[in-house]
Amino acid sequence: MTSSESASAAVVAPAVKPRPQFSLRVLRTEQLSPHMVRVVAGGPGLAEFEPKDATDMYVKIHFLQPGVEYAEPVDVFALRETMPREHWPVTRTYTVRSFDAAAQEVAIDFVVHGDAGLAGPWAASAAPGDRIIFTGPGGAYRPNPDADWFLFAGDESALPAIAAALESLPAGARGQAYIEVDTAEDIQPLDKPDAVELTWVFRNGATPDASTALLDAVANGAWQEGRVDAFVHGEREYMKALRDILFKQRGLERGQVSLSGYWAYGRTEDYFQAEKKEPIGKIL
Repeated sequence: MTSSESASAAVVAPAVKPRPQFSLRVLRTEQLSPHMVRVVAGGPGLAEFEPKDATDMYVKIHFLQPGVEYAEPVDVFALRETMPREHWPVTRTYTVRSFDAAAQEVAIDFVVHGDAGLAGPWAASAAPGDRIIFTGPGGAYRPNPDADWFLFAGDESALPAIAAALESLPAGARGQAYIEVDTAEDIQPLDKPDAVELTWVFRNGATPDASTALLDAVANGAWQEGRVDAFVHGEREYMKALRDILFKQRGLERGQVSLSGYWAYGRTEDYFQAEKKEPIGKIL
Protein backbone atom coordinates (compact mmCIF):
# COMPACT_ATOMS: atom_id res chain seq x y z
CA MET A 1 0.00 0.00 0.00
CA THR A 2 1.39 3.41 -0.94
CA SER A 3 1.61 6.30 1.50
CA SER A 4 -1.24 8.09 -0.30
CA GLU A 5 -3.39 4.97 -0.16
CA SER A 6 -2.60 4.56 3.52
CA ALA A 7 -3.62 8.14 4.27
CA SER A 8 -7.01 7.73 2.61
CA ALA A 9 -7.78 4.23 3.92
CA ALA A 10 -10.25 3.66 6.71
CA VAL A 11 -8.63 3.74 10.13
CA VAL A 12 -9.60 0.95 12.49
CA ALA A 13 -10.21 2.10 16.04
CA PRO A 14 -8.43 0.38 18.93
CA ALA A 15 -10.19 -2.68 20.29
CA VAL A 16 -11.95 -1.20 23.30
CA LYS A 17 -15.28 -2.08 24.82
CA PRO A 18 -17.61 0.74 23.73
CA ARG A 19 -19.94 2.39 26.19
CA PRO A 20 -23.66 2.37 25.36
CA GLN A 21 -24.71 4.86 22.69
CA PHE A 22 -27.83 7.02 22.89
CA SER A 23 -29.42 8.94 20.03
CA LEU A 24 -31.84 11.49 21.45
CA ARG A 25 -33.72 14.61 20.42
CA VAL A 26 -33.51 18.04 22.00
CA LEU A 27 -36.69 18.76 23.96
CA ARG A 28 -35.96 22.30 25.12
CA THR A 29 -33.16 24.69 26.05
CA GLU A 30 -32.75 27.19 28.87
CA GLN A 31 -30.43 30.21 29.08
CA LEU A 32 -28.95 29.89 32.57
CA SER A 33 -26.61 32.87 32.32
CA PRO A 34 -24.97 34.92 29.57
CA HIS A 35 -22.39 32.16 29.11
CA MET A 36 -24.24 28.95 29.93
CA VAL A 37 -27.07 27.13 28.16
CA ARG A 38 -28.89 24.03 29.39
CA VAL A 39 -29.98 21.50 26.77
CA VAL A 40 -32.63 18.99 27.84
CA ALA A 41 -32.87 15.91 25.63
CA GLY A 42 -34.93 12.75 25.64
CA GLY A 43 -36.20 9.87 23.60
CA PRO A 44 -37.13 6.21 23.84
CA GLY A 45 -33.50 5.12 23.88
CA LEU A 46 -32.97 6.82 27.22
CA ALA A 47 -34.86 3.99 28.92
CA GLU A 48 -31.63 2.00 28.72
CA PHE A 49 -29.54 4.73 30.36
CA GLU A 50 -27.95 3.49 33.60
CA PRO A 51 -26.81 6.48 35.66
CA LYS A 52 -23.61 6.33 37.66
CA ASP A 53 -23.73 6.81 41.40
CA ALA A 54 -21.56 9.86 40.93
CA THR A 55 -22.14 13.59 41.03
CA ASP A 56 -19.56 14.13 38.28
CA MET A 57 -21.34 11.79 35.85
CA TYR A 58 -20.39 12.62 32.27
CA VAL A 59 -21.04 11.56 28.68
CA LYS A 60 -19.12 11.80 25.42
CA ILE A 61 -21.14 13.78 22.88
CA HIS A 62 -20.48 12.87 19.24
CA PHE A 63 -21.04 15.70 16.75
CA LEU A 64 -21.62 14.53 13.20
CA GLN A 65 -19.53 16.46 10.71
CA PRO A 66 -21.42 18.61 8.19
CA GLY A 67 -21.15 17.47 4.61
CA VAL A 68 -20.36 13.86 5.55
CA GLU A 69 -22.93 11.16 4.84
CA TYR A 70 -23.37 8.65 7.66
CA ALA A 71 -25.27 5.37 7.39
CA GLU A 72 -28.40 5.35 9.51
CA PRO A 73 -28.82 4.51 12.27
CA VAL A 74 -25.48 6.05 13.14
CA ASP A 75 -23.19 3.80 15.18
CA VAL A 76 -20.25 5.97 16.21
CA PHE A 77 -18.06 2.99 17.04
CA ALA A 78 -18.87 0.80 14.03
CA LEU A 79 -18.30 3.61 11.53
CA ARG A 80 -14.69 3.88 12.70
CA GLU A 81 -14.08 0.59 10.94
CA THR A 82 -15.52 1.83 7.64
CA MET A 83 -14.70 5.54 7.42
CA PRO A 84 -11.42 7.50 7.40
CA ARG A 85 -10.53 9.23 10.66
CA GLU A 86 -11.18 12.70 9.22
CA HIS A 87 -14.85 11.75 8.78
CA TRP A 88 -15.39 10.45 12.30
CA PRO A 89 -17.75 12.49 14.48
CA VAL A 90 -16.00 15.00 16.73
CA THR A 91 -16.22 14.09 20.42
CA ARG A 92 -16.63 16.41 23.38
CA THR A 93 -16.98 15.48 27.06
CA TYR A 94 -19.74 17.02 29.19
CA THR A 95 -21.08 16.59 32.70
CA VAL A 96 -24.66 15.38 33.05
CA ARG A 97 -26.29 18.06 35.15
CA SER A 98 -29.32 15.87 35.92
CA PHE A 99 -31.11 12.73 34.81
CA ASP A 100 -34.85 12.24 35.31
CA ALA A 101 -35.66 8.57 34.87
CA ALA A 102 -39.42 9.08 35.24
CA ALA A 103 -39.57 11.83 32.59
CA GLN A 104 -36.85 10.17 30.49
CA GLU A 105 -34.90 13.42 30.26
CA VAL A 106 -31.24 14.29 30.59
CA ALA A 107 -29.94 17.83 31.11
CA ILE A 108 -26.48 18.98 30.03
CA ASP A 109 -25.11 22.49 30.64
CA PHE A 110 -22.84 24.04 28.01
CA VAL A 111 -20.43 26.95 28.42
CA VAL A 112 -20.92 29.37 25.50
CA HIS A 113 -18.44 32.04 24.43
CA GLY A 114 -19.84 33.39 21.18
CA ASP A 115 -18.87 31.42 18.10
CA ALA A 116 -15.79 29.89 19.72
CA GLY A 117 -15.55 26.14 19.82
CA LEU A 118 -17.92 23.43 18.65
CA ALA A 119 -20.27 22.38 21.44
CA GLY A 120 -21.05 25.86 22.78
CA PRO A 121 -22.32 27.30 19.49
CA TRP A 122 -24.29 24.09 18.87
CA ALA A 123 -26.02 24.41 22.25
CA ALA A 124 -26.71 28.12 21.75
CA SER A 125 -28.60 27.39 18.52
CA ALA A 126 -30.11 24.01 19.48
CA ALA A 127 -33.84 23.68 18.82
CA PRO A 128 -36.45 21.06 19.74
CA GLY A 129 -36.08 18.06 17.47
CA ASP A 130 -32.34 18.44 16.89
CA ARG A 131 -30.40 15.20 17.29
CA ILE A 132 -27.81 14.64 19.99
CA ILE A 133 -25.73 11.46 20.13
CA PHE A 134 -23.72 10.54 23.19
CA THR A 135 -22.05 7.55 24.79
CA GLY A 136 -21.59 6.75 28.45
CA PRO A 137 -21.97 7.49 31.20
CA GLY A 138 -18.71 7.72 33.12
CA GLY A 139 -17.92 9.35 36.45
CA ALA A 140 -16.47 8.39 39.81
CA TYR A 141 -16.86 11.14 42.43
CA ARG A 142 -19.48 11.39 45.13
CA PRO A 143 -18.95 13.41 48.34
CA ASN A 144 -17.45 11.20 51.06
CA PRO A 145 -20.07 10.83 53.83
CA ASP A 146 -17.30 10.28 56.39
CA ALA A 147 -15.68 13.67 55.75
CA ASP A 148 -15.93 16.41 58.37
CA TRP A 149 -16.29 19.11 55.72
CA PHE A 150 -16.17 19.63 51.97
CA LEU A 151 -14.14 21.80 49.63
CA PHE A 152 -15.26 22.51 46.06
CA ALA A 153 -13.33 24.63 43.58
CA GLY A 154 -13.62 25.05 39.84
CA ASP A 155 -14.48 27.24 36.88
CA GLU A 156 -17.55 27.15 34.62
CA SER A 157 -16.60 23.77 33.22
CA ALA A 158 -16.88 22.27 36.70
CA LEU A 159 -19.96 24.25 37.74
CA PRO A 160 -22.47 21.49 36.78
CA ALA A 161 -20.56 18.84 38.72
CA ILE A 162 -20.10 21.11 41.73
CA ALA A 163 -23.79 22.03 41.66
CA ALA A 164 -24.77 18.34 41.56
CA ALA A 165 -22.42 17.58 44.45
CA LEU A 166 -23.81 20.44 46.55
CA GLU A 167 -27.35 19.19 45.98
CA SER A 168 -26.37 15.70 47.12
CA LEU A 169 -24.98 16.79 50.50
CA PRO A 170 -26.97 16.16 53.69
CA ALA A 171 -28.64 19.21 55.20
CA GLY A 172 -26.10 19.44 58.02
CA ALA A 173 -22.98 19.32 55.85
CA ARG A 174 -20.46 22.13 56.11
CA GLY A 175 -17.80 23.35 53.75
CA GLN A 176 -16.46 25.92 51.30
CA ALA A 177 -17.24 26.19 47.60
CA TYR A 178 -15.44 28.49 45.15
CA ILE A 179 -16.69 28.88 41.58
CA GLU A 180 -14.96 31.11 39.06
CA VAL A 181 -16.98 32.74 36.29
CA ASP A 182 -16.43 35.74 34.07
CA THR A 183 -18.65 38.34 35.79
CA ALA A 184 -21.41 38.60 38.36
CA GLU A 185 -23.95 38.17 35.55
CA ASP A 186 -22.85 34.52 35.33
CA ILE A 187 -23.94 33.68 38.89
CA GLN A 188 -26.58 30.95 39.08
CA PRO A 189 -28.83 30.02 42.02
CA LEU A 190 -27.60 26.73 43.50
CA ASP A 191 -29.14 24.51 46.16
CA LYS A 192 -26.76 23.77 49.03
CA PRO A 193 -26.68 23.17 52.78
CA ASP A 194 -26.73 26.35 54.85
CA ALA A 195 -23.34 25.58 56.39
CA VAL A 196 -21.59 25.36 53.02
CA GLU A 197 -20.30 28.83 52.14
CA LEU A 198 -20.47 29.51 48.41
CA THR A 199 -18.10 32.12 47.01
CA TRP A 200 -18.28 33.30 43.41
CA VAL A 201 -15.04 34.74 42.05
CA PHE A 202 -14.72 36.70 38.82
CA ARG A 203 -12.16 36.94 36.01
CA ASN A 204 -13.76 40.16 34.75
CA GLY A 205 -12.61 39.61 31.19
CA ALA A 206 -9.21 38.11 31.98
CA THR A 207 -8.27 34.83 30.33
CA PRO A 208 -7.46 31.80 32.51
CA ASP A 209 -3.76 32.10 31.73
CA ALA A 210 -3.77 35.63 33.17
CA SER A 211 -6.29 35.33 36.02
CA THR A 212 -5.48 34.05 39.50
CA ALA A 213 -8.93 34.70 40.98
CA LEU A 214 -9.74 31.08 41.82
CA LEU A 215 -6.24 30.32 43.09
CA ASP A 216 -6.25 33.35 45.37
CA ALA A 217 -9.70 32.50 46.71
CA VAL A 218 -8.73 28.95 47.65
CA ALA A 219 -5.30 29.86 48.99
CA ASN A 220 -6.61 32.69 51.16
CA GLY A 221 -10.04 31.30 52.02
CA ALA A 222 -11.25 29.83 55.29
CA TRP A 223 -9.91 26.39 56.17
CA GLN A 224 -12.19 24.47 58.47
CA GLU A 225 -11.31 21.96 61.16
CA GLY A 226 -11.46 18.23 60.59
CA ARG A 227 -10.85 15.96 57.61
CA VAL A 228 -11.79 17.53 54.31
CA ASP A 229 -13.09 15.91 51.12
CA ALA A 230 -12.08 18.06 48.14
CA PHE A 231 -13.45 18.19 44.59
CA VAL A 232 -11.27 20.48 42.48
CA HIS A 233 -11.68 20.52 38.69
CA GLY A 234 -11.34 22.96 35.81
CA GLU A 235 -8.70 24.45 33.53
CA ARG A 236 -5.56 22.28 33.54
CA GLU A 237 -2.92 24.84 34.55
CA TYR A 238 -5.22 26.14 37.28
CA MET A 239 -5.45 22.59 38.58
CA LYS A 240 -1.69 22.24 38.72
CA ALA A 241 -1.47 25.36 40.86
CA LEU A 242 -4.33 24.20 43.09
CA ARG A 243 -2.63 20.81 43.40
CA ASP A 244 0.34 22.53 45.01
CA ILE A 245 -1.90 24.48 47.36
CA LEU A 246 -3.77 21.38 48.51
CA PHE A 247 -0.89 18.94 48.81
CA LYS A 248 2.06 21.19 49.68
CA GLN A 249 0.41 24.05 51.55
CA ARG A 250 -2.39 22.10 53.19
CA GLY A 251 -0.78 18.68 53.40
CA LEU A 252 -3.76 16.71 52.15
CA GLU A 253 -3.57 13.01 51.32
CA ARG A 254 -4.26 11.77 47.80
CA GLY A 255 -7.42 9.97 48.91
CA GLN A 256 -8.95 13.24 50.12
CA VAL A 257 -8.83 14.96 46.74
CA SER A 258 -10.62 14.51 43.42
CA LEU A 259 -8.52 16.65 41.09
CA SER A 260 -8.32 16.81 37.31
CA GLY A 261 -8.25 19.16 34.35
CA TYR A 262 -11.48 19.35 32.39
CA TRP A 263 -9.89 21.44 29.65
CA ALA A 264 -6.77 23.42 28.78
CA TYR A 265 -6.64 27.04 27.70
CA GLY A 266 -5.68 27.36 24.02
CA ARG A 267 -6.32 23.68 23.28
CA THR A 268 -9.18 21.88 21.55
CA GLU A 269 -10.38 18.78 23.37
CA ASP A 270 -8.59 16.60 20.81
CA TYR A 271 -5.21 18.16 21.67
CA PHE A 272 -6.09 18.28 25.35
CA GLN A 273 -6.89 14.55 25.46
CA ALA A 274 -3.75 13.68 23.50
CA GLU A 275 -1.61 15.72 25.90
CA LYS A 276 -2.83 13.73 28.90
CA LYS A 277 -0.15 11.19 28.04
CA GLU A 278 2.56 13.85 27.87
CA PRO A 279 4.33 15.59 30.79
CA ILE A 280 2.37 18.81 30.14
CA GLY A 281 -0.90 16.94 30.65
CA LYS A 282 0.01 15.30 33.95
CA ILE A 283 -1.59 16.74 37.07
CA LEU A 284 -1.16 13.93 39.58
